[in-house]
Amino acid sequence: MWVMSETPPKTPDFDAMTRDIAEVPAVEVIVTVAVNLMSAAAVKLGLTEEGDVHKDLDEARKLVTALAGLLDAAAPEISTFHAAPLRDGLKSLQLAFREASLVPDEPGQGPGEKYTGPVFG
Repeated sequence: MWVMSETPPKTPDFDAMTRDIAEVPAVEVIVTVAVNLMSAAAVKLGLTEEGDVHKDLDEARKLVTALAGLLDAAAPEISTFHAAPLRDGLKSLQLAFREASLVPDEPGQGPGEKYTGPVFG
């Protein structure tokens, strides 16, 4: 709660934020979102230093599927230079998910595989 004697909370400068985002190329926004999805999925798969503390395969499935959908839709727009390493990261996450699952999905039914096709090690 804000008290009169304190400094009022700073309000975000939405005009400045809009100007800043307007200067960012679309490919950079797409790649940044993809990397954020990858990082979040890795955490939910228990692939961080903290291991299984934040592991949640249901959440990981959602994040990996969203990443696969984004890459499927954006690949023609971001060029192979950007798409190839993101696809490699996606495949690694899909394989990690398969390994972490107690009951593995059928080939083609794993997270994001409706966009990528079946993923095999």
